Amino acid sequence: MDEKYDKEKIVKMILENKDSIEDIDEDIIHDLISGKVSKDINQIHQKKLTLGDRASDKISDFVGSWPFILIGLGLIALWIILNIVGYFVHFDPYPFILLNLFLSCLAGIQAPIIMMAQNRQEEKDRLRAKNDYKVNLKSEIIVQDLHNKVDEIMRNQEEILRELRELKK
Repeated sequence: MDEKYDKEKIVKMILENKDSIEDIDEDIIHDLISGKVSKDINQIHQKKLTLGDRASDKISDFVGSWPFILIGLGLIALWIILNIVGYFVHFDPYPFILLNLFLSCLAGIQAPIIMMAQNRQEEKDRLRAKNDYKVNLKSEIIVQDLHNKVDEIMRNQEEILRELRELKK
């Protein structure tokens, strides 16, 4: 029998919630569970990032922070003060149409950058979910194998007890 076929058979049996995998060779089970399945998703994801990806992540991290909000509020307040107080040239008088234009442009640029960062985070989450599934499947195979071994030990123990009782008689 092909080893790959046997591994697929084990996985299929577990996914179909079969009660036991006793008919599968012990060596195949150990081959299946011996390798490491879990991976560092952050490291794998980090290798795939381009310069633009890293830049948009940094920008979206900053844009979604309190320092950005406080700096933005400070600049808006400064803009309004400079255009209201009579000591300066009023380059954008009330209702601050130029300020609205700058803020609209800023929002128009921020949105796609934040969306790109969210898309990458979603991809990372998919990788993490796939990795978790593999780890859970391997754990399920191990638990099923241990359960079968414990059942076999209990059967052997019962047989030994029966034989001991017969010897006592």
